[in-house]
Amino acid sequence: MTTPLPPRELAESVDVVVVGAGGAGMTAALAAKRRGLDTVLIEKSSYFGGSTARSGGGVWIPGNYALKAAGEDDDLANSKRYLDSIVGDAVSKVRRDTYVDRGAEVMDFIKANTPVRFTWVPQYADYHPEAPGGRPRGRTVEPIPLDARFLGDELDHLHPPYTKAPANLIVTQAMYRKISLGLRTIKGPVTMVLVVLRRLLSMLLGRKMYAMGNAIAIGLRQGLVDADVPLFYDHALTDLILDGGRVVGVVVEHDGQRHEIRARRGVVLGSGGFEHNPELRAKFLPQPTSEDWTTGSAYNTGAGLEAGIAAGAAIDIMDDAWWGPTIPLPGGPWFCLAERNLPGSIMVNQAGRRYMNEALPYVEAVQAMYEGERTGVAHVPSWMIIDQRYRNRYLFAGLSPRQPFPGRWYKNGTIKKGASLEELAKEIAVPIDALVATVERFNGFARGGVDEDFHRGESAYDKYYSDPTVKPNPSLHVIDQAPFYAVKIVPGDLGTKGGLLTDERARVVRPDGSVIPGLYAAGNVSAAVMGYTYAGPGATIGPALVFGYLAVEDIAGSEPGTPAATTEES
Repeated sequence: MTTPLPPRELAESVDVVVVGAGGAGMTAALAAKRRGLDTVLIEKSSYFGGSTARSGGGVWIPGNYALKAAGEDDDLANSKRYLDSIVGDAVSKVRRDTYVDRGAEVMDFIKANTPVRFTWVPQYADYHPEAPGGRPRGRTVEPIPLDARFLGDELDHLHPPYTKAPANLIVTQAMYRKISLGLRTIKGPVTMVLVVLRRLLSMLLGRKMYAMGNAIAIGLRQGLVDADVPLFYDHALTDLILDGGRVVGVVVEHDGQRHEIRARRGVVLGSGGFEHNPELRAKFLPQPTSEDWTTGSAYNTGAGLEAGIAAGAAIDIMDDAWWGPTIPLPGGPWFCLAERNLPGSIMVNQAGRRYMNEALPYVEAVQAMYEGERTGVAHVPSWMIIDQRYRNRYLFAGLSPRQPFPGRWYKNGTIKKGASLEELAKEIAVPIDALVATVERFNGFARGGVDEDFHRGESAYDKYYSDPTVKPNPSLHVIDQAPFYAVKIVPGDLGTKGGLLTDERARVVRPDGSVIPGLYAAGNVSAAVMGYTYAGPGATIGPALVFGYLAVEDIAGSEPGTPAATTEES
């Protein structure tokens, strides 16, 4: 076992102060140290990784080495055209283009300075693959699972997971797609058997295997250890220090004591969004909303955002989030990814009517919920309607096929059950005739293979989490096998999108467009470069890594394109 990291003294003055030990902050701190800058990383919790560690670990960065290795690279002009078409004027073109142009360089830097390596996620489509420049085969990569024994006791500081899983039970994004289909294809059980066998082998060999967002966080943390970047846990940002309009340091609180840290060159905020701040949610986000519905880190309370606003920063996209239809389970929210895409399910509002393509990308799906809410017809909560056939076939919110819904889910009101659609309608208090007619109409679409109302199954993205054994449309199947179930769906999120407005160099700007000297932001504390949409799996983590790196490039004063120093070539 590696010995614990030695205790460090908190310096009164450094070149760069980085706030937040998530993907953005750790990348920034690592880049700063590799450029020869005296750097300190401050984290309010006792953990590293933030929302990155809790994520699926996808990274949407066009042109990176992993895509090239898989033969899946394409012209960066296509990626720019894609962002032009889906993001539009919500974000400046120079910022969008900079992200695309510089992303591969950042991935090379991470490869050279950390143990994490990425691989293409096969055919995980962009979220709008039919848009100009969209790619049906996808641009998403994910980390290769790694053995984290090298991190030693520091591994105890890894951010707690979104969902608990046995040690060494490794399921990548590519695997999850196959497993979600249960026994419908041979790939599902074969993949599950391989997962179990690999876990047993890892346990016999004493490994500590991690994948998805954990692997990214662990790799970046090891990079910081190798670069000798001090990380101070349990130090919460309370204020920024200004001198003549320039940010020259931070005020942090630790064990009830106030400390000032001066930053000679700059401060980089990577402190996450405001998803766990009820007041900010109530002020900025569509209603109804609740922090109980977010899967973001509990430590994301908007401290960096509020400090930036107090320093004069502009804010943008505050009314949006990295939304996702979410099941409010008794033990916490379940971000509903494959469940609503699989055939034999629909979502209805409280009038008992469908109102969208249920397989929409998750941000757009919740935007549709709120658009419906504004009509005066209640859409929050909505209800996912499924039958026993669906339940027998597919995994659902961590349950295996055929596994009964737990009694506590019924007691919590998350699940309702009816021997008939009429009985189910009564259970969820929607008009009986409307629900019956909605299901009958959908069943007709399923038999014919064409969703005439919402075109479900026509997009390449719709097909990713579909059932290839279902014909003629793998996204549609009749709902007619009793008993019937209704699953409560609320507008949850992975984190908030709104934040401090930054330019293409990650510099925080004022409402008049002028730059606040010495202040930078990346990740969810900054307004999303993706605007009000979502390019594809990993379009949150990708920008966090890239703009954390670019912030330091500006601080260092180097010319754009000058590579940061690396520990080794690999």
